[in-house]
Amino acid sequence: MDRVRVGVAGWSLTTRHARMFPKDGSHLERYAAVFDCVEINSSFYRPHAPKTYRRWAESVPRDFRFSAKLPKAISHDARLKHCDSLLERFLAQVEQLGERLGFLLLQLPPSLAFDDRSALRFLDHLCRRHGGAVGIEPRHASWFTAGVDRALRERGVTRVAADPFRIPRAAIPGGAHGTEYVRLHGSPVMYRDAYTPEALTRIARRLVRAASRTRERWCILDNTTFGHAISDALALQALVGRKTERTREMKSRRSARPPAR
Repeated sequence: MDRVRVGVAGWSLTTRHARMFPKDGSHLERYAAVFDCVEINSSFYRPHAPKTYRRWAESVPRDFRFSAKLPKAISHDARLKHCDSLLERFLAQVEQLGERLGFLLLQLPPSLAFDDRSALRFLDHLCRRHGGAVGIEPRHASWFTAGVDRALRERGVTRVAADPFRIPRAAIPGGAHGTEYVRLHGSPVMYRDAYTPEALTRIARRLVRAASRTRERWCILDNTTFGHAISDALALQALVGRKTERTREMKSRRSARPPAR
């Protein structure tokens, strides 16, 4: 696996977190000096001008990546039907991020059951139009079957792993194996509660585990209501870094051992 990215849904920095980031620059520039990815949640609620996406792309380092959430007009209002024009408009905007666009995220309403005609038609159109990584976060039980997982893999679409989860299989990544995407919404109360140190340690262990078919893992903290996302992401980033270094050290030691006779 090439990389584990840890970030937050949005880049607003509260006063209590300010000392953990550089003093100069915009919130995004300061955020990107510490984290290597971010989820654009605001695109779910309102469109942004192409020049805004271009400005964001120019504000971050070369290896920084954005995940952009598809508009609720597509996922919740249109429910993936008859929304080609909405999708084209969104893609024309967000693709101004250029090579710094790392993911498109489609979050579905809990009431939206899997319908192979509308869902697969939409995903086929999206994947033809957009060549980058696509992640989907379904929340209806009908999406968590072997058949749906196979259909997502065939299209190269990742099924997001979410915490807390409504359905047990939602805690485990599915779909395409190449890139995994984890969204941590806060536990036990979504969006509001911080994760315990023990929980973050378990999450970090899972993020760095060996996987022959996975090149990259993303982990986005979304417990932003009381500002816990930044604190949790910083702690998780440190844990992932330490575990990654330990794994590299152990591999180096194993490779240095003389062959058994």
